[in-house]
Amino acid sequence: MSETPALYLDNLSRRYGEIEVLAGAQLTLWPGEAVALVAPSGAGKSTLLHLAGLLETPDAGEVYIAGQPTRALADNARTALRRHHIGFVYQFHHLLPEFSAQENIALPQMIAGLGRAEASARARELLAYLGLEARARHRPAELSGGEQQRVAIARALANAPRLLLADEPTGNLDPKTADHVFATLSALVKASRVAALIATHNMDLAARMDRRVTIREGQVVEFD
Repeated sequence: MSETPALYLDNLSRRYGEIEVLAGAQLTLWPGEAVALVAPSGAGKSTLLHLAGLLETPDAGEVYIAGQPTRALADNARTALRRHHIGFVYQFHHLLPEFSAQENIALPQMIAGLGRAEASARARELLAYLGLEARARHRPAELSGGEQQRVAIARALANAPRLLLADEPTGNLDPKTADHVFATLSALVKASRVAALIATHNMDLAARMDRRVTIREGQVVEFD
């Protein structure tokens, strides 16, 4: 491919005390690609996501976001890169309970410098795309679990990031709701051309992604 990878993990190593979690791990994600990260607990999934999301710094190796090396960046530069280029979705939605669905999606845009009117308009567009336009004024407690998670996905994509990192985004949902939320996530990935790395234990959902990778002996390896 001639385009720049959204994420390139180059020879990453990470150790906690005597435990070596990653040892020369490599991974490339391209725009518009959804990659499933499937590995048992303790294999290093969270570590890999934290390094990719610039929440931790590798002991060795480099994390490239849209072609930019990040390891030597100052904290404020890493924060700015996360704010503008990386979206996060977690197993629990982490929506702010005192704000409506629309406000939860608008807030990260306003923090990034967008005006209130423009941020609110984009939030409404995302909610309409997700079929939640009628729920825009509802607070999280007034939404179902699936609706809450779809709002969390919209919030993660509100600033049009290059990279989306999701940690068990359907883990708290029943199978039917999980399938619907995943379909929404997949559609947004393709429509926005964001690259998505999605940690999941759900093999049915993993099978529907573009690629599947796991962590074995500190390395990221692909599997069918």
